[in-house]
Amino acid sequence: MTDMTRRRARRRVLTGIAAASAALLALTACSGGGSGGGGASPSGGGKDASITVFNGSTGTINENWNPFSPTALQPTLGVIYEPLFWYNLAETSDPTPLLGTEFAWNDDGTELTITTREGVSWSDGEPFTAKDVAFTFNLIQKTPELNTSGLSATAEATDDTHVVLTFPEKNSFMQEAQVLGNQAIVPEHVWSAIDDPITTINPDPVGTGAYMLKDFTPQSYLLEKNPEYWEEGKPSVSEVRYISLDTADAASAALLAGDVDWMSSFLPGLDQMLKDNEEISYVNTPALTTSIYTCSSTDLGCEGPQTDPAVRQAMYWALDRDQLNQLAGGGFAGTGSPTLLLPERDADWIADPANLETPAGADVDKANQILDDAGWVKGDDGVRAKDGERLSMTIQTVTGWSDFISLNDTMKQQLAAVGIELEPSQLAWNEWNDNQLKGTYQLSLDSIGLGASDNPYFTYNPKYSSVNTAKVGEMASGGNYARYANEKVDAAIKAASETSDEAEQKAQYAIVQEEIARDLPYVPIYINSTLTEFNNTRVTGWPDNDDKYAFAASWKAWDNGIVLKTIQPAG
Repeated sequence: MTDMTRRRARRRVLTGIAAASAALLALTACSGGGSGGGGASPSGGGKDASITVFNGSTGTINENWNPFSPTALQPTLGVIYEPLFWYNLAETSDPTPLLGTEFAWNDDGTELTITTREGVSWSDGEPFTAKDVAFTFNLIQKTPELNTSGLSATAEATDDTHVVLTFPEKNSFMQEAQVLGNQAIVPEHVWSAIDDPITTINPDPVGTGAYMLKDFTPQSYLLEKNPEYWEEGKPSVSEVRYISLDTADAASAALLAGDVDWMSSFLPGLDQMLKDNEEISYVNTPALTTSIYTCSSTDLGCEGPQTDPAVRQAMYWALDRDQLNQLAGGGFAGTGSPTLLLPERDADWIADPANLETPAGADVDKANQILDDAGWVKGDDGVRAKDGERLSMTIQTVTGWSDFISLNDTMKQQLAAVGIELEPSQLAWNEWNDNQLKGTYQLSLDSIGLGASDNPYFTYNPKYSSVNTAKVGEMASGGNYARYANEKVDAAIKAASETSDEAEQKAQYAIVQEEIARDLPYVPIYINSTLTEFNNTRVTGWPDNDDKYAFAASWKAWDNGIVLKTIQPAG
């Protein structure tokens, strides 16, 4: 499963306790989360505390600890294997040093020099050095099947604590986040002896992370703290068990019964549910912009009223997002932005204050005026038409995605007020996904997820660059499913990628934002909630709404390692 698919699957939220957990089950199966049932109950607090994590998995575990594999079990990245640095996407922050301590580019962006941490050992006791970093990136370079990010660098360890990555093209600054924060480093002494790094399941993983594999069965798996871990005094929790739950109802029941310590699920009426359970806490980290994707370009083969920018603008203004949040988002959704950035985290990147946030309520008069000016005239049935074409569009979502189904049903009523007929359809996931990839849809409900870092490039390049789209009928595997093509946007994104000067990047992103806020190939609705629940009986120190020291979702790669080495035994 691709990162693109994983991001979309993760944010599924279903209404009702049972449905909410069911969505989570599907979610983590896509994100590589482990599954399994049973296992000993978590211990109490104290120095030998152990916890149980439900990351949404169900069914039999397919063992895979290969950190290069898109189907690796979820704790592989961040818990067992570590990157050089870590990016906290829950807030604006600089990269946190892990296996790397410093990095610097040369002036023309062709060389990235990284200083590696001294005194680190692999979990088998062998020393970690810069040679392991060079080996990792050279393995990726010479094995195209492992190079899913398009990394173009070769690496050389100049001594035990320095490695230089050399890029064939100047101004390769935007490969920084992938190199530093999104690549697990593997031990040369282990992986140089692996015949097929593509297909191996790596059954005895050797990493530098805070935990190592203790026990695995097709029903459950258990991690124990790594005695060789480089950060003194961490982790404090001795064991972490990952489980699956057979039914959706069991997820909320297990949380309230104290059988699960960490899970991520949208539970309607959460505040009331936890009113009499003081040991339970939660954090909400909205990060995924739920949006109406539009097949927007007639030049690339899109057909339908949504190819008219005026229609997309009218939709944007006609939505009552407050009502949508209450009816479909449970009141937990955050406010989005027409720039597709996160207003709370990314305000400094948004050039025009008028584009900081989407409107809360509907501006029916403005939407009507836009459509009137564009020549869309209301008929006797209340639906507008232009040149013989009715302003009627089909919007697709996946069968069972109840929050999105609720959104579509409510938006159908809201858009009818301005003469737009919305026809919701529910499809199997494979068909829905195939339609987006090939552009064989008019409107599609989906979310735009987190990038490698909070730099807007990682939102704008995949979603808006014309190089990442394709004609209708062809696969837009780069991520631009809207079939959006704008020469000014292409030039600005390219210019931003070729400089490390943040002021110049902001100037280029301002151009992008002006264009996309007018064209709206993706019509933002809101920032969907990411609710994560914790049991504080055995351990404390989880992220909370006042201290989002990590993106706390139990399915989130990399951040899991930060959370697990931060929490402390209770008592």
